Amino acid sequence: MAYFNKIPYYVLTKSIGLYINALSYVNPEKASKLAYKYFTEPREGRLSRKSIPQILKESEQEVLQDGNNNIQTYIWKGNENKILLVHGWESNASRWELMIPQLRKSGSTVIALDGPAQGLSSGTEFNIPQYARYVDALIRKFQPQYMIGHSMGGATCLYYQFKYNNPQLQKMVILGAPSEFEILLNNYRKTISLNSKAFQLLKQRFTERFQISPSEFSGKRFASTFNLKGLIAHDVDDDVVSFNEGKKIAEAWKSAQFIETKGLGHSMHDEHLYQKIYHFLFEE
Repeated sequence: MAYFNKIPYYVLTKSIGLYINALSYVNPEKASKLAYKYFTEPREGRLSRKSIPQILKESEQEVLQDGNNNIQTYIWKGNENKILLVHGWESNASRWELMIPQLRKSGSTVIALDGPAQGLSSGTEFNIPQYARYVDALIRKFQPQYMIGHSMGGATCLYYQFKYNNPQLQKMVILGAPSEFEILLNNYRKTISLNSKAFQLLKQRFTERFQISPSEFSGKRFASTFNLKGLIAHDVDDDVVSFNEGKKIAEAWKSAQFIETKGLGHSMHDEHLYQKIYHFLFEE
């Protein structure tokens, strides 16, 4: 039954790719816009204010502004130690519901946000540079000393620190994060079967939009410039982001330690791992 459920998705993605490929010859601008749109538009992760998860109801909620965008934030108040949580793709702040109680045992203030086009934040597009601006808005307001990111949220944390070089950050935890943006693009290309012309248009659009080429957008490259302490954890059974991606980041980050897990998959939810994170943040 699972196989038959995948057939409509397969047909849809391949049909989108065929259309974009055809457009690349007759209307390159429209082709690049569509290829970019389908790459950056989340299909899941939205929340309704009428039915937000319990863990988020327990927080103080505040909306920050980033230009025309609303950034939904959640604060569990504690002492002057502050931790910022940055979720990943097609997710929202509730993904931290198992970790938040563990972190609050330290007495710290815990802060989380919904990323662009996720949770209760506004927008239709999710990309790392914009997400990093959201993170910067929260850091300027709350001034956390610690930051934890999962998956694309982890990649955002790496890019944020590379771009903004925040001296107030003392420690960063990265969970199941990709390193090389080109790998993400190539996976997308395979999924919808983009031809060479359409793929080049997509890469050109990214370069022009963010003033950095996909080949330079590298967590390994970003982390090699860091002085703050880091903890990187990645699961060998992660079927979303390759285990080798986590190793690349760890090998480049001189002041970071690497934890190899098994059986957690991409979610990285685990009591034992939470204890190691707690020890890294508060007891080292």
